[in-house]
Amino acid sequence: MNLIADIGNTLTKIAVIDQTGIIAVRRVETFDERLLDGLLAEYPLIDKAIVASTGIGGDRVYGAVAARVGYSLRFTSDTAVPLENGYGTPQTLGTDRLAAAVGARELYGDRNMLIVDFGTAVTYDLVIGGVFLGGNISLGLRGRLRALYEYTAGLPLCEPTDELLPFGNSTRTAIEQGAMSGITYETEGYISEFGRKYDDLCIIFTGGDAKYFVKRIKNTIFANCDLTVYGLNRILEYNATKENEEY
Repeated sequence: MNLIADIGNTLTKIAVIDQTGIIAVRRVETFDERLLDGLLAEYPLIDKAIVASTGIGGDRVYGAVAARVGYSLRFTSDTAVPLENGYGTPQTLGTDRLAAAVGARELYGDRNMLIVDFGTAVTYDLVIGGVFLGGNISLGLRGRLRALYEYTAGLPLCEPTDELLPFGNSTRTAIEQGAMSGITYETEGYISEFGRKYDDLCIIFTGGDAKYFVKRIKNTIFANCDLTVYGLNRILEYNATKENEEY
């Protein structure tokens, strides 16, 4: 049984996973060691852990985990992964992007894939012929909404919405639909462009805001908001197995 800690820009996700899949997930804005102790008490069979961080606080979380779990791995650019990495600057690659690619391959097989992660940023990443090629990074939904509020004098701060309108008929709905439709059209453009370039392209949505776009975008897709957790678990098992073989 494994513990997965994924520290993002907005939330920290801590998951427990075994051979059957994810059995517990906790999402918090601020990491608290009491949460960790509670999970370890509830799931005493946890014997391996991995910590990945794209936000602040990674050292603190890793220290707390390593003090409690026998085999603990900090996921960095030097960590071995079961996927060829063709990124030009692997030292600057976000661990969440690479982990999501590993998770996609684990769940959906050796296919050409476009992975769209709707989080603080929207990332569009390609895995082609079993190689992570990289992709593009765009401002996420909540960042777009906040930017309109902070960089104008009179626009309100709006929130994501499930409402589907062709256009807004008030300032609020104009902002909401404008931000969400902008990401929708952007994503559809990438799907169309890469779909023409790469055969049998599998489209996968993930990230906390993916739920808003699954019904907006008509292409056949897979959606899994825990893709990074599955990828980190695969990376953890891969490295633990390698170390056992070396000894």
